[in-house]
Amino acid sequence: MAARKTTPEEHAHTLLLAETYGSSTAVERATNINSRTFQSRLQGAKAWQRQQEIETRGGTVVPSMDVVEVTDQRDAGGELRGFSVKQRQVVEQSATSQDQPLPNFALKRISSLYGAEGRKVLEWQIQSPDKVKVWDAMRAAAAGLVVELPRAVPFQPPTLTARAGLLLNLYTLTDCHVGMLAWHREGGVDWDLGIAERVLFGCFAAMIERSPPAETCIVNQLGDFLHYDGFAAITPTSGHNVDADSRFQKMVEVSVRLLRRIVDLALMKHARVHVIMAEGNHDLASSVWLRVMFKALYENDARVTVDDSALPYYAYRHGNTMLAFAHGHLKKPIKLPMLFATRFSKMWGDTVKRYGHSGHEHHVAVLGDDGMTWRKHPTLAAADAYSARGGWYSEQAATCFTYHREYGEWGSQTVYPEMLEDASALD
Repeated sequence: MAARKTTPEEHAHTLLLAETYGSSTAVERATNINSRTFQSRLQGAKAWQRQQEIETRGGTVVPSMDVVEVTDQRDAGGELRGFSVKQRQVVEQSATSQDQPLPNFALKRISSLYGAEGRKVLEWQIQSPDKVKVWDAMRAAAAGLVVELPRAVPFQPPTLTARAGLLLNLYTLTDCHVGMLAWHREGGVDWDLGIAERVLFGCFAAMIERSPPAETCIVNQLGDFLHYDGFAAITPTSGHNVDADSRFQKMVEVSVRLLRRIVDLALMKHARVHVIMAEGNHDLASSVWLRVMFKALYENDARVTVDDSALPYYAYRHGNTMLAFAHGHLKKPIKLPMLFATRFSKMWGDTVKRYGHSGHEHHVAVLGDDGMTWRKHPTLAAADAYSARGGWYSEQAATCFTYHREYGEWGSQTVYPEMLEDASALD
């Protein structure tokens, strides 16, 4: 049912109450009108008052839009030359075909400029990206990209022992920042596309080699795999410039090739491989097409599953053990256990061992509150200039955790980039 339209008399009464009592609290004491309700009414009354001023001066307002501001335009001598009006959309309105917002944009507000005689001289629209439409477009584009993608050819699973059937190996790669450029004279270690591919695959192979036989594994790519999210080398949310190595397309090619090699290597050791391509704050859109692409790439291989959650929270059950995953850019780790208890309530209730994993902060920390042990993972990537100048350093490392179906955490193996240069360290 449509809301009843407020009459001019009611607007005038609201303005009178504000003038008489001075504050919404005083109005509530005198009239029993809730102060928040009165504030809402006063906002509408002031917009109505500005609208009356515009119409009195010969201007017009756009229906279903609040008048935010009326500004006089004067010349250097102070003589009135006209006035401008700023309006903001408060409810969805029907627009003529020529006034429709651009594709994937929504009308935010309209500004109008009037001459001294009250005739409209100019009008301009302020549009902003429609976030829902933009995300829908990204998903549609990603789905279109994989229609003709050659599918991976399944190969024979390895032969495993009975004990391996009770175990799951969790291989975590987080904040890899493929495409980042770092200089050893700033951050202590160099990093570029070539170094990233060598270090990330080498350390993953070392984790595979050192971890125990297990029937199931999770390739946990925990977000910020790509350093930036498009042709402009900036962060997608804040627009900060980042140090980038090479072109966006080369970064994408290296990322896809590297992740595919990692999944294929996992298939050589494990009977089942579950893949997580988590959303990070550096690769919001890229995480979408990575999930869609890898789900399509391995759709003919029953041994591979890909978590295609549209929300940046992921969970997996291994017997009595619950494993939870989030990059960590939206909520602090201390608040994540209760989020997962709510979002994945059945899995939470059916398990007795619960472990959460996040990245984002590039260093190790372990929290043990609220029924779940939460672990923050380090990164294998070097520190860029931004991190070095801010004094944010962490040891480059990655850890494989092994979980038992009944008893939870079973063991771990940690690898460091330096070990790749020392063959004896990997024995």
